[in-house]
Amino acid sequence: MMLAEKNVSTSTGKPSWDWQRMLRARQRRAAVLEYFSKLGSTQNRNNTYQPHHGLNRPESSESLTLSALVAAGAHIGHFHSLMFPSFLPYAYGTRAGVTIIDLEQTLPMLRRAANVVRAIAQNDGMILFVGTTPSLRPIVAKAAGRLGANGFHVGERWLPGTLTNRMGLFGTEVARSQKLKPDCVIFLNPLSNLHAIRECAIEHIPTIGITDSNADPRIVMYSIPANDESVRTAEIVAGVLSLAGQQGIKWRDRPVDSLEDPVGLDVEEDELSEDSDGEAEDVKGDQA
Repeated sequence: MMLAEKNVSTSTGKPSWDWQRMLRARQRRAAVLEYFSKLGSTQNRNNTYQPHHGLNRPESSESLTLSALVAAGAHIGHFHSLMFPSFLPYAYGTRAGVTIIDLEQTLPMLRRAANVVRAIAQNDGMILFVGTTPSLRPIVAKAAGRLGANGFHVGERWLPGTLTNRMGLFGTEVARSQKLKPDCVIFLNPLSNLHAIRECAIEHIPTIGITDSNADPRIVMYSIPANDESVRTAEIVAGVLSLAGQQGIKWRDRPVDSLEDPVGLDVEEDELSEDSDGEAEDVKGDQA
């Protein structure tokens, strides 16, 4: 009521001059935006990269680019004096005494790990994400949530014997009635969870991990050379792998008739029978 009285002239009962000027300014602004929105670039906040997209809207392994990894700082390693000898093939060089990781090797190795996760999820496998620092906890929780019943995560300290002493930690009934052994474990900070990696090796569980220049890439089965201290790099890696697992679950739940052969190896039965008959005739002709 007070706002209406303030914007209406007391003498004429019409809107005041200041109010009319503000309305005209809004109309001019709306007209300018409508005119220029049809010209120039179509990029906006929704279709351009934002720092929070790595966690909430990750890219797939097919659409991920080297520029996204560079923007996340995945190429920055540790000091050259701390570089592990077996990491040398994955080092691009050094700058200011810091090892630069070769992202042209990181990207295909990340895609290879995504193929592994996709195949495991397609076969109804259990995938475990491990990130035991406060900055990695929301990342592993988000990644495991994308996989539904097939995804699990460990954000706190890894309890020794979680895999090798399941009956002692969970009890005999739980160990026998429930599946407590994952089919794949993804480590976002493997150097802080070496005891967990040893348990996975004892139980013959495939492991995927981000290995920095100060780590041995052979500590995990599928190594992804990148900066393990960059939260944005961890978001990209966990997002790519979780989307690959999500795709594998969709392939698993899709009817068999609707599945398309990704390699193009589908051959009709008539063609197979014709080929087999032709080979049989050729064999008879050779024998004759």
